[in-house]
Amino acid sequence: MALHESALEELGLAPMWVRRAGAPDAAVDAQASHGDGEVAANVARAAPVASTADAQRPGDDAAVSGEAQSDSRFSNATSEPAASPESARAEVEAAPGGARQSRRASPPPAPDEAPPFPDDDFAWFDDLPAGPPSDLEANTSEPVQPGIDTLDWAALEARVSACERCRLCERRTNTVFGVGDREADWMLIGEAPGENEDKQGEPFVGQAGKLLDNMLRSLGLARGTNVYIANVIKCRPPGNRNPERDEVARCEPYLQRQVALVKPKLIIALGRFAAQSLLKTEASISSLRGRVYEYEGVPVVVTYHPAYLLRSLGDKAKSWQDLCLARDMWHKASTEGDAAT
Repeated sequence: MALHESALEELGLAPMWVRRAGAPDAAVDAQASHGDGEVAANVARAAPVASTADAQRPGDDAAVSGEAQSDSRFSNATSEPAASPESARAEVEAAPGGARQSRRASPPPAPDEAPPFPDDDFAWFDDLPAGPPSDLEANTSEPVQPGIDTLDWAALEARVSACERCRLCERRTNTVFGVGDREADWMLIGEAPGENEDKQGEPFVGQAGKLLDNMLRSLGLARGTNVYIANVIKCRPPGNRNPERDEVARCEPYLQRQVALVKPKLIIALGRFAAQSLLKTEASISSLRGRVYEYEGVPVVVTYHPAYLLRSLGDKAKSWQDLCLARDMWHKASTEGDAAT
């Protein structure tokens, strides 16, 4: 309900009403027309309130029409203290449907309009390049080498000589690839090269090699004649220590390929470490002797390493028993092979 100016004057709100309506000099005119002390006091009391209210109002908010205010609103303006600018701003922003809130809210999109972004969680993939990598990336990548199981003798030996699959390559003098008849029926496998083997690049040299040659001679065999000799590890471990498991795992594909190329009828594992590596066991050599096992489908017989026999002469007789078992297995395999042909 609209209030007349006379009612506002009786309430002492005429100057504030005039300032809210936007007339800059209305308060001065009202003070001049009402000379009594009460009106002057009301004007002085209303002027700070009006200026504070103006300071609280946002500069771009729409002016509130005076005639739309109720009597209770004006009475509250005189009885309650003026709110601080911060609280007034918070009240305006928090009020539902307020002027500022309604101004900031964006209108909903029209039914025929598409949303600003596609409703797709994987839209960011559109920025990724499609297709194969550039030529620069392809050129910087290392060439893919053929698998070890596909190599022939020449490629396999070259791969071993340049091998860096484990840290044993850092201190080696030569890789010890293998030696002997590459189509032999007998294949002898030791553990790892020693100092002499590392210098010469050949397995079983020195005193242990001479003893091995004598053992082969007792069977009617010779190095390079129906015998191929290799090691589980192709590089010498520092201080002639036993190879570690990861070193065996990285080097074993070379041995597996050698066995596949030789196609032996019998394998003799020389020493505890060679036997444990081939048979994937932790059993002692004394418990492994006297029986026949398999590695890559080939029969395996376990015996002592020649270097051990040089220190334990009493076990040479046991080693001879192992060699006799191997010879029997070889004859049996040869007989079965001839019968099959």
